[in-house]
Amino acid sequence: MEYTRGRFSWLIRPLLVFFDLFIINLLAYYFFNFNAENLHFFSSAFFNNKHLLYIVYSVVFWMFSTSFISFYNVYRYTSAINILSLLIKQFLIFSILVYAFIGAFRSVNVQAFVTFKYLISTFVFISLVKFLSYYLLRAYRLKLKGNVRRVVIIGDTEGANELKSIFNQKKELGYRLLARFSNSKAEDITGSIKESFSFLEDTSGIDEIYCAMDELTENQVNEFVKYANIHHCNIKFIPETKKLFSKRLKTDFYNYLPVLSIQEVALNHDFNKLIKRTFDVIFSLFIIVFILSWVSVILFILIKFESKGPLFYKHKRNGINYKEFNCYKFRSLKTIKEVQGTYVQQNDTRVTKIGKFLRQTSIDEVPQFINVLLGDMSVVGPRPHMLSYTEEYSKKIDKYNFIFRHHVKPGITGLAQIKGYRGEIKSDEDIINRIKFDNFYIENWSILLDIRIIIQTTLNIFKGEEKAY
Repeated sequence: MEYTRGRFSWLIRPLLVFFDLFIINLLAYYFFNFNAENLHFFSSAFFNNKHLLYIVYSVVFWMFSTSFISFYNVYRYTSAINILSLLIKQFLIFSILVYAFIGAFRSVNVQAFVTFKYLISTFVFISLVKFLSYYLLRAYRLKLKGNVRRVVIIGDTEGANELKSIFNQKKELGYRLLARFSNSKAEDITGSIKESFSFLEDTSGIDEIYCAMDELTENQVNEFVKYANIHHCNIKFIPETKKLFSKRLKTDFYNYLPVLSIQEVALNHDFNKLIKRTFDVIFSLFIIVFILSWVSVILFILIKFESKGPLFYKHKRNGINYKEFNCYKFRSLKTIKEVQGTYVQQNDTRVTKIGKFLRQTSIDEVPQFINVLLGDMSVVGPRPHMLSYTEEYSKKIDKYNFIFRHHVKPGITGLAQIKGYRGEIKSDEDIINRIKFDNFYIENWSILLDIRIIIQTTLNIFKGEEKAY
């Protein structure tokens, strides 16, 4: 998610949208010779009122086409050439839509040249206002020091140094560099990477953090991502200079310097999140009321009879944006202490007799529906790892792919699990394939895919799974 701060800058985009729609329909009224009777909006049937019909048509397809090409996604680092490119694309698309309207409704008797003059006039006005707002904002940042983003750079790499120069020299972009942290001994370094965390906690109003990936460990990246999520500031990544950029991260260019940020996936769109959350709550409530309620009573007796300890086993896991949470399971081991870096292995002596059955049938995972209800997990998603494993696996996986995996809520089951990549990691190939399936799920999510994964998980429980031990 892209966070924005400011008093009035958020109004610019909706005002531009309103202006564009107003110009489109005002000039249509001027150029197109709609019949007088058709100008009385409520005097005739909707489809006989060509002016009203064109208003609806132009608004719907203008909003659709501009959304398709990201026409209004103009940022402070966007160049004038890019804006011109967007205007040309939109001009071509909208021209086709207007000629299609006139062709579909023959009663609108407008000559092709008149339509062309309408389109040219429309885009002259729209272009002038778009460029005017662009340059006025740049002047406002340069002269009046307004609309400023407060930023911090982490790292002393070639890319970090170039970014620092852009922020300091191009004041019209409106970036105020508060500090730069690195473990190097360069003169303009504020402090070490470790000291940066204290600075971030003590400094309010930070808008963006730029992290040089060459210089950071996975654990440090985790901490910066968690800070950005909690404090609602944007985190961006300065890529490793010798690596190709991951398509799973959004690439923006500050001059010619690529800067990466976490891509907004369909799963995290507000409407999709509402659908998935509604499904999660209904499904988890059903499981908790009709299964967990009575299974817990039976298992309490059986688990207590075989070994001392609690009914539930609570362990720390990394969730969305590396947020830590307590994940619940029915206790299946004789011990309740989490041993760092040790998966339960086949014929593991720590597993109790009832625990072996629970693990083979995945019944030990049922308490995680409480996590779903609390909002820490989803029914379907990438499985959460132990904190120690998160750091270990990140060394074997491309950093960008690993960060992308933690951009959604973890799940009780997932695509990787039904494909056989669950439980113990015996080789690097196991974790690489697990991440591959997790990221495929994130990129191709649908509620039908969730239902399919749930059904396949249920079938696998009855069939039995090789790694369910």
